[in-house]
Order: sequence, then C-alpha cells, then structure tokens
Amino acid sequence: MIKSKIRTIPDFPKQGIMFRDITTLLKDAEGFHTCIYDLKERYKHYDIDIIVGIESRGFILGGALAYALGKGFVPIRKPGKLPGEKISFEYELEYGKDKIEIHKDAITQGMKVLLVDDLIATGGTAAAAAKLIEQLGGKVVECAFIVDLPRVGGRKNLESAGYTVYAQVEFEGE
Repeated sequence: MIKSKIRTIPDFPKQGIMFRDITTLLKDAEGFHTCIYDLKERYKHYDIDIIVGIESRGFILGGALAYALGKGFVPIRKPGKLPGEKISFEYELEYGKDKIEIHKDAITQGMKVLLVDDLIATGGTAAAAAKLIEQLGGKVVECAFIVDLPRVGGRKNLESAGYTVYAQVEFEGE
C-alpha cells in the first residue's frame, strides 16, 4: 500500500532519473498513517533513546515516529541552519561535496539512535549522518527509510560499513 502512494516523476531533476516523490504518500492520511504505524510497530521493542532525522523529509518521518514511540527527536541539518554549537561532516557526492551538521549537545555518550530519512540512494548522506552521531558518542541502532533504490547501492554501502538498514519499499528501476 505504501509503494502505491509514492509518485514517480520521470526525468527529474535531470534526464534519465526516476524521482520517487513521497509527498503523495504524506498527503494521503491512510498512507501516511500506515507508513508511521509500520515503523512504530517495527521499533516499539527496540532499545532506542532518540530518533535522528536527516533534513528535510527525515524531519517529517522522524518527528512523527518519535512522537509515536514517545522518544525525543534530533535534526541533522544542512550548514548554517543550527544556531548552537555544532559539529559537521563533509562527504563526497557524485559531482562534488556536501556537508551536514548536528548540535554538539544533541547526542550523549552511549545513546542508542534510530537514524531516519525518506529514501536511500547511494547512502552517502546517511553514512555521513551516522558518522556525526558516532563522533558524539552515539550508537546507530538502525537506519530506517521509506524507499530503497537497490540498483544505486546505498543499502550495500551502509551494510558494508557495519550499519543495519530497513526500508519499507524498494523501487528497482520501474
């Protein structure tokens, strides 16, 4: 049901890309509820201290899931968005570099973290987010996504780096 609520937009943001748009899932009350309910049921017995969401769609999922599980929420943001003392991590993209940041006091030593975002493609942003969490002394319990694009290899990249990955749906290339 979740997969059927995700719209595919061909050739966005560039020719040859099949963009998986979760906004159609989010606007559908039943679809969004099913998405968060599935995640809540998966993680309700996990030993998790906090939910961390990656900007920006990870905020929507992570915030709703944190509420459903009775946990706190921490955002990982693009540079220049967090007002307090922060640490950052720069990582490679296909064509260039990017950087993400987290408040220094967001994660404490030994904290068990569930990392959440909407989609995993190459896994670069999620791996960078996990490194930030670890730099602050946290332990990533699992990385959770709505969509996995297996052909791009992000799940394999994260798993080979030692992270456990959960995705609600996969899009192979259709």
